[in-house]
Amino acid sequence: MTELSPTEWVREQTERILAQGTTDGVEVMDRPVVLFTTTGAKSGKKRYVPLMRVEENGRYAMVASKGGDPQHPSWYHNVKANPTVTVQDGEKVFTLTAREIDGAEREHWWKLAVEAYPPYAEYQTKTDRQIPVFVLE
Repeated sequence: MTELSPTEWVREQTERILAQGTTDGVEVMDRPVVLFTTTGAKSGKKRYVPLMRVEENGRYAMVASKGGDPQHPSWYHNVKANPTVTVQDGEKVFTLTAREIDGAEREHWWKLAVEAYPPYAEYQTKTDRQIPVFVLE
């Protein structure tokens, strides 16, 4: 069984997606989300992770912002350990492989991420860590 987030608003968002069978209409600040399913690094348990929709040509980004927190979100370590991730965008569900990116490639995807969800730019100013970005393809 796939586990829901312990964070209430994230859990409620995920439950809405699961009940509807689609991510359509589930938004944060009027911006669409995608539901990722990751595998726990230690537990091996499947976990739902709804994140902002950052997509280009069938490839997706996962932005490990955690709202500008000094720590990476827990799912970051899971994706590093188990890069095979299930993606639900609308009603479509497919499996992609994640890899952390840097340099010019990260700059490109960071720009797309900030266009998709402008608060990411503010989150980066709140933390000393460079917010990690994964590309899933």
